Order: sequence, then structure tokens, then C-alpha cells
Amino acid sequence: MTVDRTVTDDLDALLRSLPPYLDQRVRGLDGLEGLLEIVMDLGRRPEARFADREEDLAEREVTPEDIAFVMSRIGQFGGDNRAGIERTLHRISALRNRAGKVVGLTLRVGRAVYGTVHIIRDVIESGKSVLLVGRPGVGKTTLLREAARVLADELGKRVVVVDTSNEIAGDGDIPHPGIGRARRMQVPTPALQHAVMIEAVENHMPEVVVIDEIGTEQEAAASRTIAERGVQLIATAHGNSLENLMLNPTLSDLVGGIQTVTLSDEEARRRGTQKSVLERKAPPTFQVLVEIQAHQRMAIYPDTAQTVDAILLGVPVAPEIRERTPEGQVEVTSAPPRSARREDEAESQRGVARQLQTSGRPEIVKVYPFGISWNRVEDAARGLGVPIAIVREPEEADVVITLKNYYRRKTPRLRDAEQSGIPIFIARSNSATQIASALASVFEMRRGPEESALDEVRGAIAAIQNGQAEEIELAPQPALVRRLQHELAERANLSSSSSGHDPYRRVQIYR
Repeated sequence: MTVDRTVTDDLDALLRSLPPYLDQRVRGLDGLEGLLEIVMDLGRRPEARFADREEDLAEREVTPEDIAFVMSRIGQFGGDNRAGIERTLHRISALRNRAGKVVGLTLRVGRAVYGTVHIIRDVIESGKSVLLVGRPGVGKTTLLREAARVLADELGKRVVVVDTSNEIAGDGDIPHPGIGRARRMQVPTPALQHAVMIEAVENHMPEVVVIDEIGTEQEAAASRTIAERGVQLIATAHGNSLENLMLNPTLSDLVGGIQTVTLSDEEARRRGTQKSVLERKAPPTFQVLVEIQAHQRMAIYPDTAQTVDAILLGVPVAPEIRERTPEGQVEVTSAPPRSARREDEAESQRGVARQLQTSGRPEIVKVYPFGISWNRVEDAARGLGVPIAIVREPEEADVVITLKNYYRRKTPRLRDAEQSGIPIFIARSNSATQIASALASVFEMRRGPEESALDEVRGAIAAIQNGQAEEIELAPQPALVRRLQHELAERANLSSSSSGHDPYRRVQIYR
């Protein structure tokens, strides 16, 4: 796919706010399309900063009159010490002394880049809430602005932009055309951003809310409230990567939150770990996370819940990498998996992941959780990347997962399931880690060495049905595999029985 990108920067408006000698000097520089910002600090030489270099703009130092000249040609500074130029995307930030006097200015060039969102357009259009993270200056706000325009103009959605510093839609009462038909709500002071976020949903019925720089616990809570009302969120957050957010106690709720679970002494010894382990606390506010690694390169995690669970379990995570080439083509690759942090604890889960890669997606397994949280079973399945369906009755299930203490009691439902030949898997506790371990065992059993054993059953069934033999004895197998062999024989209207003692117990199939 080839993508055309159009850049609009209104650079003249910014340069006209400079003292004439600086205006003239900046216009004479090479490569103005790459200009990032102009810095004016009292008593120092003014500078122009580019992505790859810095340029001195004058031999003399900045004076109070130079700063006053600029301030007379821009908008009013807000509580966050930011101002703008009406109908543009430029941002002017102030440095103040202890008395509150402005002693420095950073004039940052704002650009509307049309076409930049196409690299993740399918993600934006999916209706899922998307969180953008990346280092400062990498283009998060530019992407956010373009996403608002595409959703409002090209998809016809009701979009509200919560614009805290007027950085998304520019200064002044009339928003910049870069956001298209999206509506813009200005925020009086940064401390009220969370309140305006809720007001946007309650008063203006948006389908999409666009937010820049979620950075406080109140804003994280407001984001969850909005998402729970069925509104799509497109937002940025402070942090360079998913791991940054997971380690940030203020913002970790955006990706589900992290809690500490204490293991028993026996379980901790079995794992060879400390007694305290980390688990995801709740469903994430944002279903998709995009790391903007460079202006034309992004790493996409299409299922935040699954990714967070995998990281906590120590399973390597490989994001999808999308990169725009100089020719405008978007190339999609897979990044090398991130290194696991707890190799010993995740061995069975990694085995499941490897088998998924080599053998394709398995069939859906119907699971009946007895005495276990259904939500945790579903979350664990997403973390492992395995397909399951929760059923309400054990007779509908392919497998039963229960806790050790319930299995010891042999309750009627578990006893009936076992007598019916339904495999029962034991989780030592109701924690996500233990449930994931039990699920991993299910899929290892269903797609591991038993495949050859089941092929042997199918061959025996065919031989008996074709009259080539009256009875066939199969090779010894574990109990769970024998149950599957009995099940196949029953489906073929043949009889079967087991004989011998473990580990040599085996199945005979006959008419």
C-alpha cells in the first residue's frame, strides 16, 4: 500500500511572532521542513533546533525586549505555561523565574501531517480503544490529530477532542482544520482534564473521544469510565513502551493494573520463585497498544490483555512492526520476541506458543470451570493465545478445570464428569498463573505426543471396520490419552477396554 503524506505547518505565522532579526535569520536556514523548535532564553544566544542539528540564530544574547516582543504576538499563557497562535498548531512554552516573570521561551513548530494515520488505519477503524505511547517528539499528537480527522470526516463518526493545551486543534476558539469535523472541548486548566473528559461523554454523546497526554490517576480513572460506557478512546500517555506503563503505578490501570499475589510455601518451592508474583488486576481500558518507535515505525500489540498476561507469565512477546518506506509503502513484519523474565515458570506456556506457531490454530476447546472464576479462565486463555469456549454444564465440556480441594471432595458433578471420561485438570489455586498452567496442560495434551496415539486408534478402527481384524491392542499410553482413544472408538460404534498397569496400561478395540 502506497500512502501520500501532506504536511501543513503554517510556519509563516510562527516566524512573524519573532523579532525581525530572528525572523530573517530563521528564513535563511536550510531544511526548514525539519525545524522542530526555536529556543529563546534570557541572556543566551537564541537557537533553532532540528532533528539532527542545532543552529545559533544570532551573535547577541536574548533580551527582555525580545521576549516581550514574542509575547505580544501570541495568545495568553494557561496554567500549564503554554500558549499558542490562533488558528495554528504551534505551541509556545514559558520558563519563569521565582517571581513568575517569563525568562525563556520554547517555540515549537506544530504540523498537521495528512496521511500519517494510514499506517495504523485499520486499528483506528476497528472501534477498539487505542493507546499511543512513545518518547516526546516522536509524533504522538500528530497521529492523534489525524486519527480524529479520519474518524470524523471519512467514517462520519461523532468525535470529540479533549484539548488540554490546545495542542491538538490549535489556539483560539475555532479549531484547526487538521481535526476535520471533529468537535473540540478546551480545558481551562490541566488539573481539570479528567472532569472535561467525563463532561464530553455526558453532554455531547460522542462515539469517539480523543485525548492527549493521560498522566494522572484521575485521568486514568476517567478513561476507564468512558470506555465502560462503550465509547471508543484514542489517547496518548506518558511512557515510551508497554513495560513503562506496567511499572507506572499511576497509569498501569490503563493496561489492566498489576497486583501482587502471594503463593503458598509449597507452590513457591515448586516454581522456584519468591512467594509473591504479579498478575493483571482487571481488563485493560485500552484493547490495543501502539508504540511509536520512530516517525515512520510502529509496534502494535493488538490484544493488550493477552500481551500483559504473557509478559507477567514470562512468555516472549512479538509485536507486529509496521514501517513506512521512503517510497511510501507500508511494510509489515514481526519483531523478535521480547526476552522472558521468568523462564522456569513459563516453560509449559512457551511450549503451547511454539506448538501454535508450528501446527496452526487448534480447534476450540470447550471448558467447564468448576469452582474457578470464568473471567480468569478466559483471561488466561487470551494470555496463552489459545481458543476456548466456556460451557455451563460439564456434559457439554471437552475438559473440566477445577481446584485441588474441590477435586478431593469428589462432588457429584466432578464424579459424573470423570465417570463420563471427561478429562479433569487441576489448578492449585484460583490465581491467573495457576489457571494458565492448567490450560497449558490441556493444550499440550490435546496437541502433543498423543497425536500419533490417536492416529494409531484411527488406523485400528479402519482395520476393524474393513474386516481386516477382530481386535487390535494399542500401544501403552497415559490415562488422559487412553480416554481419548476410548472416545474415538465409541464414536465409531466399536467397543474398547483397558488392561495392564501404568505405565504399560493400554487400550484394546474390538467389535
